[in-house]
Amino acid sequence: MNVTDGGFKNRQLHIEDYLQMVSAEQREQAEGFDYSRITEKSGVITDYWTDNLLDLILRKDNLNDAYKQVKKKKGKGGIDGMQVDELLPFLRENQDTLIQEIKDGKYKPNPVRRVEIPKETKGEFRKLGVPTVVDRVIQQAIAQELSPIFEEQFSENSFGFRPRRGAHDALRQCQRNVNDGYAYVVDMDLEKFFDTVCQSKLIEVLSRTIKDGRVISLIHKYLNAGVIANGMFERTEIGMPQGGPLSPLLSNVMLNELDKELERRGHRFVRYADDCMIFCRSRKSAERTLENIIPFIEGKLFLKVNRNKTEVAHFSNVKYLGYTFYSCKKSCRLRVHPKSVVKMRDKIRELTGRNKGISNAERERKYREYVRGWIEYFKLADMKGLLIKTDEWARRRIRAVYWKQWKRIRTKYHMLKALGLEERRVQELAWSRKGYWRMAGMLNTVLTNKIIAKLGYTSMLDYYLVVREN
Repeated sequence: MNVTDGGFKNRQLHIEDYLQMVSAEQREQAEGFDYSRITEKSGVITDYWTDNLLDLILRKDNLNDAYKQVKKKKGKGGIDGMQVDELLPFLRENQDTLIQEIKDGKYKPNPVRRVEIPKETKGEFRKLGVPTVVDRVIQQAIAQELSPIFEEQFSENSFGFRPRRGAHDALRQCQRNVNDGYAYVVDMDLEKFFDTVCQSKLIEVLSRTIKDGRVISLIHKYLNAGVIANGMFERTEIGMPQGGPLSPLLSNVMLNELDKELERRGHRFVRYADDCMIFCRSRKSAERTLENIIPFIEGKLFLKVNRNKTEVAHFSNVKYLGYTFYSCKKSCRLRVHPKSVVKMRDKIRELTGRNKGISNAERERKYREYVRGWIEYFKLADMKGLLIKTDEWARRRIRAVYWKQWKRIRTKYHMLKALGLEERRVQELAWSRKGYWRMAGMLNTVLTNKIIAKLGYTSMLDYYLVVREN
């Protein structure tokens, strides 16, 4: 089968004609390229798609899907100041020119805008790179076509940034490994992974699968686009920006090399993004595994292992994805790690601050969204006792907010009266000069738990008992 550029155009016309004939129910299926099915039928056809990958990436339906994803995720603009809401008019006017520039190899991505996010460790920051919204669309279009190709190659033990997989799947796999007798863990920490990725190694790995040199060149341009930090341009000859739609996929492509090596050596492991844990039956075995895998990571992948944070430990002494593990009746169970608890309490303290200048409705909405999101993530953990105490503490803070808002004695009197408190008790509380926190503790029989729930403050315990999976 001889495939030429002209042949590709004819092929595209055939596909478009076919799409017009199929029913609306079949259209979605026909527009998607099933790489696994193509691979089963013919290696020649697979080569055809990978050799002409840029043409697939620049299909208008793929670009439209990419635009919808960028708009859905919103986010701030890049260095050019263009926001997501301004993207559609720009693309309508410039889409054809943009596509032609990319095809001709003349397109030059913009540098990313540097944003630093504080880490849990004091004084450390995670460096994010925010691409322009136009570059985000192009990166998203690339990722949409590359993902199904590389999904065929990725390990079953990899869970980060992959469709229909997530942190909960990774944690359940950890539990299975421990229950099978692999109680000691190599808790691997790669030092500043995104900032230290060897670009030439990444390009080499990509080139094994992607035969269209134009796509490799475009990805390389994104890696080398540079960073604007504090108004100054910085070159990016190593590493890749963390924050664009393409970086999660590229990180998995790079670390899939580690996955394959661990599988070749027969190890049990779980990897979520750059957080990797290798499970062993004994401490000596784990120490030997760590000693033997470091030369591969640093010598073959050109990544750096953070020896200060990488450790060999019993599974009960490990923090992973915000959880910690413990043994109960010879079974591995999950708890919320103490650091995650501190982080959660700090956020609730912020949301229920008495001096926070937001309306009650806004405070209730933000509190409700945070609580539900937090519980949904930690629903695998055993934490009933923790949530009972946290609910009591949070409700007392909420009562203190309302007590401060009532301010005047007359307002306090009318509010307490309206809540059904007897006259003697109303006067005692309304004229009290005790502090907000002390008064909040005395209001638990007035602003009851049911009233606070009706105001919109979701009980962590009640929501947990509904969604828990443990």
